[in-house]
Amino acid sequence: MSQVVPGRYTAEPASELVVFLIGMRINDLFAISSWLPAARAMPRMLEELARQPEMGLLHYEAFVGWRTVFFVQYWESFEKLERFARGKDLTHVPAWREFNQRVGTSGKVGIFHETYVVRGERTECIYNNMPRFGLARAFAHVPVGKRGQSAGKRIGARSADEPALPVPA
Repeated sequence: MSQVVPGRYTAEPASELVVFLIGMRINDLFAISSWLPAARAMPRMLEELARQPEMGLLHYEAFVGWRTVFFVQYWESFEKLERFARGKDLTHVPAWREFNQRVGTSGKVGIFHETYVVRGERTECIYNNMPRFGLARAFAHVPVGKRGQSAGKRIGARSADEPALPVPA
């Protein structure tokens, strides 16, 4: 278990970042030969990216639900994400090709992704008595006061810096 960091913290991301959500949904539980290869592909891709940090994946978090597994990934740039996705000598292209051959449009397994290119100064997050998580794992983990006491100040929506509720001492 990650160590809890007491107090109020936020992240200080780079000038631009990419948030990439990717996942799969098992639509037919009995179609194991369709969804198991897709489920096994993601760990291989993440291992490849971990071995080569210059490819641009900064951090990811995994979430598992009843039929859905998805990952929140933080990337250095869209260009690096796309380079990984299109790299014929990397793990993604063969996995995508296998998925299309094995599953195609059968409906047995669903996959999705969403990509957001975000200006770093237009992000807002707070971690109160939390282990480093999310943006704060991908970028600098700093005391809230460094970027502002209020969500509006941290995201650049307002100049006043009063938190919505009193901050405990």
